[in-house]
Amino acid sequence: MNIPEFLTVFPKMGKVDYLAFKKAIDGAFRQFSRAYGDSIESFFDPVLYFLVNLEKLLQNTPWPIVIMVFLLLIYYGSRSIYLTVGSLAAFLFIAYFGMWQDTMSTVSIIGVCTLLAIGLGIPIGILMSGSDRVRSAVVPILDIMQTMPSFVYLIPVVMLLGIGKIPGLLAIIIYAIPPMIRLTDLGIREVDKEVLEAADAFGANRIQKLFRVQLPLALPTIFAGINQTIMMALAMVVIASMIGVRGLGQPVLKAISNQYLTMGLLNGFAIVVLAVIFDRVSQSFGKRLQQHRAGSRE
Repeated sequence: MNIPEFLTVFPKMGKVDYLAFKKAIDGAFRQFSRAYGDSIESFFDPVLYFLVNLEKLLQNTPWPIVIMVFLLLIYYGSRSIYLTVGSLAAFLFIAYFGMWQDTMSTVSIIGVCTLLAIGLGIPIGILMSGSDRVRSAVVPILDIMQTMPSFVYLIPVVMLLGIGKIPGLLAIIIYAIPPMIRLTDLGIREVDKEVLEAADAFGANRIQKLFRVQLPLALPTIFAGINQTIMMALAMVVIASMIGVRGLGQPVLKAISNQYLTMGLLNGFAIVVLAVIFDRVSQSFGKRLQQHRAGSRE
């Protein structure tokens, strides 16, 4: 076979192999989803139970009580009267324009996603900070999670678990957890080595150094990770509404599909309001925590 003949045959062979490879992968994933899909779905039943009940609690509790609790939490986190009063005006605006139920659905899923991201992200960040080998293995995965379009990893999640709250929750966590992991790792690695040497001199073991020295000193950076996780979770609200997640994203999606300008603007404004409140409160709390740690070291 001469070179021109080889150049004409090779693309055909490559195309056939590529199609066979795609069919093999698709078939294997279908078999896996049929065999283990129900088991995986039942594994997330406790999370679904907690999410549904939290959503019902926020929606069924009279909105003045919910607003009062939110304002107390906002003031505790920010120590700002202006932010508290502005949040009150924003919540009244949301309630007046009939967006309260959707807002509470969004708050519930963002709250659950943030708790899960913290519960998963901090241990992974701790492992990364203690081992360069673990860090070199995890960092490429985090890079893929942050750079891959969210619609791409929605496909296997939906194929495996179908449409509903849990697939949307998993998609949000996949998108939002990388900053939590990265900043936990960064915060622990940035702890002053002289402080660690002092802890060693006092006979502290590895666990004592982690929980009594490294994590307390890394808390401001960890709170920055929590802030970024919340912001990225809110950014996924509209996309997650495509796979059945209730909240402010569904009216926005409906407004885009049907050209309802007012509906889209109002619900988009509600998402922005939540983002601003979460951002200001978490940043203020992190700064106060950092000042407290700096004062205690002095």
